[in-house]
Amino acid sequence: MASLPPLDWLRTFETSARHENFTEAGLELGLTQAAVSQQIRKLEAHLGVILFHRLARGVELTAEGDAYLPSVRSSLHALARSTEDLFGKKGSKIITIACPASIASLWLVPRLRWIRDARPNVTLSIASIHRPADYEAINADIEIRFGTGNWEGKIATHLFSEVLSPICTPQLLDDVDKNAWQNLPCIRLAGRRSGWSEWAIEAKVSPPRKTAIRFDSFITALDAAKAGVGVLLASLPLSEGALSRGEVVRLSPIELAMPSGNWLVRKEAGQMRADIEEVCRLISHAVP
Repeated sequence: MASLPPLDWLRTFETSARHENFTEAGLELGLTQAAVSQQIRKLEAHLGVILFHRLARGVELTAEGDAYLPSVRSSLHALARSTEDLFGKKGSKIITIACPASIASLWLVPRLRWIRDARPNVTLSIASIHRPADYEAINADIEIRFGTGNWEGKIATHLFSEVLSPICTPQLLDDVDKNAWQNLPCIRLAGRRSGWSEWAIEAKVSPPRKTAIRFDSFITALDAAKAGVGVLLASLPLSEGALSRGEVVRLSPIELAMPSGNWLVRKEAGQMRADIEEVCRLISHAVP
């Protein structure tokens, strides 16, 4: 069996994979870009495989790197959690919540203070999910998942439905006739998901034709909409903060209800600590 590589190399590998950039990984780790690159080269030499494709801007996992990442991420997470559980602050209990970055930033974070006030002795660890396989790798106490509520061996509680409707900044809307906003540039999300065509059918209007820019993350797409880049077909539950602050406005009362929603997922009854059950209850009833 091959000898295990140093922990520092593995941590550098996981951080670089997450950022897809050696420079940004170095900023998180307190290392120079050159030091990160050197550690990755040493890890690749140790394993006898290439883990990253070096691109003009950033890096991309090879097939070998992509296969190795879940095991590394799971091991680092388990080590950190065990260390905290055994040697962390006395009286503090760690509960890990795994959810997509957009849910964490736009839905969960505004509710965390309410949850923490109710359970001040519990330490919450929020793990961002970037792809479905991350759930298994992280093995969190609590998960927030997008789907229909059916996950084998799990209990799922519906949190909120996914509802889409177009938004933009008030300033952008001032530049056009309010009945002609479909002529504005439109922000799109990459991937296979319902979008403008489905909403336009529901609204009985023509969809916007001019694409301003495409994003692979709802967080950055919403940031672009708030910056006045264009019109976004937005998740209303995830946009509630921006809407309430007046950073964006709705362009139509028509909503597209998605067949899937967001669910609080946990282990079956009898397999969880009482404090985890309590945090699940708090998340289900949390208010921003």
